[in-house]
Amino acid sequence: MGNWPGVTVEKKEGKLKKHDNVIIMDLPGIYSLSPYTLEEVVARNYLIGERPDAILNIIDGTNLERNLYLTTQLIELGIPVLVAVNMMDLVRKNGDKLNLTKLSERLGCPVVEMSALKSEGCMQAAEAALALAEGKKQVEEQPHVFTGSVEHAIAHIEESIQGHVEPRFLRWYAIKLFERDSKVQEELNLPADLMAHLEQHIADCEAELDDDAESIVTNQRYAYINKVMDGAIQKAAAAHSMSTSDKIDSIVTNRILALPIFALVMWLVYYISVTTVGTIGTDWANDGVFGDGWHLFGIGTSAYEEAAEPYDDAMNVINAFVEADGSEALAAAIDSESEDYDGRNAGHPDAVVGGVRLFAVILCKGFGSLGQLLAGIGHILGGFGLSGKSFIPILIGTGCGVPGIMASRTIENDRDRKMTIMTTTFIPCGAKLPFIAMVAGAIFGGASWVAPSAYFLGIAAIICSGIILKKTKLFVGDPAPFVMELPAYHMPTVGAILRSMWERGSSFIKKAGTIILLSTIVVWFTTYFGFVNGSFGMLAEDQIDSSILGTIGGALAWIFAPLGFGNWQARSR
Repeated sequence: MGNWPGVTVEKKEGKLKKHDNVIIMDLPGIYSLSPYTLEEVVARNYLIGERPDAILNIIDGTNLERNLYLTTQLIELGIPVLVAVNMMDLVRKNGDKLNLTKLSERLGCPVVEMSALKSEGCMQAAEAALALAEGKKQVEEQPHVFTGSVEHAIAHIEESIQGHVEPRFLRWYAIKLFERDSKVQEELNLPADLMAHLEQHIADCEAELDDDAESIVTNQRYAYINKVMDGAIQKAAAAHSMSTSDKIDSIVTNRILALPIFALVMWLVYYISVTTVGTIGTDWANDGVFGDGWHLFGIGTSAYEEAAEPYDDAMNVINAFVEADGSEALAAAIDSESEDYDGRNAGHPDAVVGGVRLFAVILCKGFGSLGQLLAGIGHILGGFGLSGKSFIPILIGTGCGVPGIMASRTIENDRDRKMTIMTTTFIPCGAKLPFIAMVAGAIFGGASWVAPSAYFLGIAAIICSGIILKKTKLFVGDPAPFVMELPAYHMPTVGAILRSMWERGSSFIKKAGTIILLSTIVVWFTTYFGFVNGSFGMLAEDQIDSSILGTIGGALAWIFAPLGFGNWQARSR
């Protein structure tokens, strides 16, 4: 994983198996090449600036109409395009029939089928794209997406900008100028008299069709897509009938039932990750793997339990010393050392609990239910002045606030995006989970409702903050409409779940083994090393105030003294 220069959009780059000289670039997932999100801008800048040899456009076979919108834009780029219809296993399961030959003829580009879930046709699609790239053939005449006055205006724009853009991108730039794409206008920087001439043609077309240019292009694209699909796909069910997924969605996304259903799902996620499976895994890691005797699958457990039976509780040790010595101070000291010893030898509960929670969330995503839960809550947030898309960063923020804030880039409206950034960190993240678990165990007897309650308390804080911020001048106004594509429900494969967990887990391990480990070493070194009596060295426990960190924190402590952080320990944290 890496980041594009200057923006926070991730990309993947790799080599095709058995073809070391072939590089595959996985661009961010987008629905169009319009400049609404950073992903769309980055994807189209790469396609135009880097000029790939071919484009492999993978579309959802269960929702062709929505996905072919981007396909029509890619074809206009003049770059060879191969369309791979994914999720064909679900298409066949639904009883639908897809005529790939007819679809290919109408789109003017080759079309193949595949199923990523079943690992069917993936390599064939890549090989077909490679053959298309090696052919070095110029794209033949593009299909006529637009009609009437729109096509006439676009053709006139093409003639007017010849010499200003590369010939194979001529039509794409003409369409974008017709849509008044601000980024394209800024990039081309055409003379003012030429822009005025083009604007006149666009205005005449808008007056004739009684609509704005961008809406005209969108409507005619979908009209063309409907013609492409007519006869190319045969639906088994009637157009007005509801599928099983649609029937479930009508319940999950219901305005009244959405919140209770989401609460139930979140309670199950936290119950599994904190109270049951996560607790069992944490106890095994603390007492078995990292405890005395290093127990694994029962090896050495019986011998350890036999030897530790007289001292199975720290209180037994304390009582023995108190009875022999009669000193309560000694008992207190032993108790403190015992707790410190147990803490040093304990494993990291957050790693186990976080792993179980990650598995539960990925399982929900694998079933296809995560999107429906987001849609239901998104509509609720919209009623409090927040963007419906705000819930996606909020959900990601339950793992870590940083990627949650980064996820807000998908919100087109700048006002809504800033509000989301300001409120996302109210949600409890993974770092707060051990504290929540401690409170649940120490105060509420390990009740399973405490962890999800903390989660919903965070949502309440976000909603209250949104209401307050909407009253200010900076954030006044209605939020952008929340539109979201709901995936069909399906059974996830074990391989897909494990692979997704490995990708996210390995990414964390790489960061933990580099930045986090280095930071920990720096903090440890500055805490336990310093100057005492003119000499530099490792300090004893009673000399920590003379450490490097203590010196720096002490010099800055006075700044935070009015807030109650008047010592260097609080300042250093």
